Amino acid sequence: MRAVIQRVSQASVSVEEKEIARIDSGLLILVGFHKDDQEDQLERLLDKLVKLRIFEDPTGKMNLALGDVGGALLIVPQFTLYGDVRGGNRPSFGEAATPERGKALFEKLKVLAEQKSLPASFGVFQATMEVALMNEGPVTIIFDI
Repeated sequence: MRAVIQRVSQASVSVEEKEIARIDSGLLILVGFHKDDQEDQLERLLDKLVKLRIFEDPTGKMNLALGDVGGALLIVPQFTLYGDVRGGNRPSFGEAATPERGKALFEKLKVLAEQKSLPASFGVFQATMEVALMNEGPVTIIFDI
């Protein structure tokens, strides 16, 4: 599982020119699933997201987590995170989960976030989405589980 985590002052997702999700301060997470990923990794991802201290405290030090700043999560599925261009100019997606497996993992991630009562919104699996964001900092972290 691979996540690109961006600290944002705002972010939104639109499908077919209709906004389906929006957050203000928080984290935009682009998540891709590897062909060998298992459901137990989803808990670890969510735990990392809520505990990650990448928001600034009053002294300007990255020392606060999502809950400390009243932030929200916007989680967007993105299988292209496993695109491999080492062998040529056209990406190979052989390491990505199949669409069926990726969708099952993404749906389970949504259920887990809801069960934990996390302030989370989501993109749509296999949809063509427009993702808009205002990266704050900029702060971008890549997390491989």
